[in-house]
Amino acid sequence: MAVSVTHVGIMAAGAYVPATTMSSGEIAARTGIPESVIREKFGIHQKPIPGPDDHTNKMGLWAAQDAVARAGIDPAEIDLVLCTSEEWKEYPLWTAGIELAHALGATRAWALDVQQRCGTTMAAIELARAMILSSPGIDTVLIAGGYRNCDFVDFGNARARFLINLSAGGGALILRKNHDRNRVLGTAVITDGSFSLDVIVPAGGTVDPRFDDPLGTGRRALDVPDPEGMRERLDAKSMANFLAVVDQALARSEPSSDTNHAPLTRADIGFLNILHMKRSAHRYVLGELGMREDQSFYLEDYGHIGQQDQPLVCVEAARRGLLRDGHLMVMVAAGIGYAWSASAIAWGPVTKATTT
Repeated sequence: MAVSVTHVGIMAAGAYVPATTMSSGEIAARTGIPESVIREKFGIHQKPIPGPDDHTNKMGLWAAQDAVARAGIDPAEIDLVLCTSEEWKEYPLWTAGIELAHALGATRAWALDVQQRCGTTMAAIELARAMILSSPGIDTVLIAGGYRNCDFVDFGNARARFLINLSAGGGALILRKNHDRNRVLGTAVITDGSFSLDVIVPAGGTVDPRFDDPLGTGRRALDVPDPEGMRERLDAKSMANFLAVVDQALARSEPSSDTNHAPLTRADIGFLNILHMKRSAHRYVLGELGMREDQSFYLEDYGHIGQQDQPLVCVEAARRGLLRDGHLMVMVAAGIGYAWSASAIAWGPVTKATTT
């Protein structure tokens, strides 16, 4: 007897991008790096920065409202909110997800804050999928949050120049049990705590609770205590783990139909949803996966909105016709800590799977 196999699909993605921007010329002036290098090597033409009302969790709320509108649902249908708003938000020691759910009108939902820096979205997708498939009463999950860690960028600190792409915005995804589109196939996460102290904000925690420096300067800015040591150790692992986590997500992907299902490989990927990184690294990952540049969307006008890059790419790539029905989309990112994460999504209508 054929029995329907439960799956999880993405109903909609949403995004919010501040209207205020910082140009490549402004970044060049603040760093002393030639503008041509900012544009071509760093891959930044401009990046959104927060305006006076662009608070972290508020941007996540606006992205969630966008996703709810695109999904055409009532927020009261949401059963769980996984809030990916960054730790740098409106108030310290604050569970942002509870406020986000309340402000959105998700009156039936309970909320949980989830953090893994720039890899959070894919980790949250796996949490949402597991909760939907195993927890009674959880059918619809909102993943949403905001990001403005650009506030912690010290443009004069040469040790941390790879962080000048940090920007601001919000992102959201809505997942639902047995939704008829955009099936989540598999997710993988790799973490390596040997890098956990390589990128830090030295002051403001319990080790050094002082707030003597203005935000974004000195010890209240993101810093890399040992840049050469970090680079040497990370170069040996980072790109390899980018590719490994993609391969693991493909290997863990569930069958998408009741026909014979060969294991997914890199050759099956139709669209790569990848965080903003320097242009050469972006091209390297595409090349290693055997993909063309038009099979991705490069965030040169957005910079790096942390874990919100993936929802934003879903919105922008679909709008531009780069992400289309029938594509196997792989989301992939890396976050300081260090973590690498990837999710495989069958974009478009779901072919119902059955088992006997």
